[in-house]
Amino acid sequence: MEQKKFLLPESEIPTAWYNIQAEMPNKPLPILNPATKKPLKSSDLYPIFNQACSDQELDREHAWIEIPEEVREQYRMYRVTPLVRAFGLEKALGTPAHIYFKNESVSPAGSHKLNSALAQAYFCKKEGVTNITTETGAGQWGGALSLAAKMYGLECAVYMVKISFEQKPYRRSIMQTFGANVTPSPSMSTRAGKDILTVDPNYGGSLGCAISEAIELATTTPNCKYTLGSVLNHVCLHQTVIGLEAEKQMQLAGEEPDMVIACFGGGSNFSGIAYPFLRHQFKKGAKKMRFIAAEPSACPKLTRGKFEYDFGDEAGYTPLLPMYTLGHDFKPANIHAGGLRYHGAGVLMSQLMKDGYMEAVDIDQLESFQAGTLFARSEGIIPAPESCHAIAATVREALKCKVAGEKKTILFNLSGHGFVDMGAYDQYINGDLQNYHISDADLEKSIKEADALNVGIKL
Repeated sequence: MEQKKFLLPESEIPTAWYNIQAEMPNKPLPILNPATKKPLKSSDLYPIFNQACSDQELDREHAWIEIPEEVREQYRMYRVTPLVRAFGLEKALGTPAHIYFKNESVSPAGSHKLNSALAQAYFCKKEGVTNITTETGAGQWGGALSLAAKMYGLECAVYMVKISFEQKPYRRSIMQTFGANVTPSPSMSTRAGKDILTVDPNYGGSLGCAISEAIELATTTPNCKYTLGSVLNHVCLHQTVIGLEAEKQMQLAGEEPDMVIACFGGGSNFSGIAYPFLRHQFKKGAKKMRFIAAEPSACPKLTRGKFEYDFGDEAGYTPLLPMYTLGHDFKPANIHAGGLRYHGAGVLMSQLMKDGYMEAVDIDQLESFQAGTLFARSEGIIPAPESCHAIAATVREALKCKVAGEKKTILFNLSGHGFVDMGAYDQYINGDLQNYHISDADLEKSIKEADALNVGIKL
């Protein structure tokens, strides 16, 4: 398994995050107060989020936002992460393409999620907050925030999507080992959870449902703030350390990507790898790059969703977000890529998708595990089920290069490892996994309630 790693010194950890919304040619539509349908001010978010992240969320002025030195100090635990030339995968595919991956699985939490968890925990601590809440799908974000909370002396409560709570017991154990309180969602501990369970007692949960419960707990608990693992602008902002490092590392490799690929749930790791490269696409004469979001066929918000305003959670506690959505009541199938089971795409990525700066593909569960297994056997790293989607999209593009005889350079983000997802791999190897597809009728029914929210709003 031949590999070549391109490493930067610790001193090359970025000193600022890149805020793409300051430079987007078409600014995204405003986030709206659902009661008034008027644009939100950052102060409207203060009851839910810490003030620093609230201000970052709506900042359209500053392209670069300084990373606090205290956060950079914590980044030194694992950053700069390696950029790796995947010779083994290239050989296995017989492709003339050059394949590189940014290895975010080397963080102490095992994924890219720590990049924002450390920042959000720091800003909460600085504000004097003592308790934080959050949601998690597969458990990668919950694990990262649990660790960050412990490092800053905060108490952490995590609502974990119930089906993932049952499928991934060791991710739950990781959070508990770091000291977090973990509750399967929907639960009877919140009004939102009780309402959902009253309608469907056997509901396996969704990220939208877990978000509702976490927000409710945060807003009813003294000195407590909610923290989010994806979707919103400030989360995507923190993740840009990935692409900023990768830019310099690709220069060390003497190459420039023709395409940048990442899996897509709400958009945190996609934005992290893509935004720093995307910024050059806004300039005349820039080399044309493709930016490909790989989402599950079971939750295809970019490939089959509708661009309109919708809630970011199931109970309707969040502001209205202009995004590609499947409807906030969408009930995703129980795929193992729990981090990708979210009904909507982030606001900025939705606008970029709408403007043609990025594209999306949907990947079946079996195709994703086939690609992940091939990657493990050729590169020696077992990828998380979410990351398998990025690998599957990479394999598709590399095989196109093989057929066409084109020597393209592909960069993808390995967002996390799958060392605690072996139950999913066991099912795949034993032939017990299946694909899930949504009918047009079910999709139309799911989006219908979101349509009603858009009455009187111009898109």
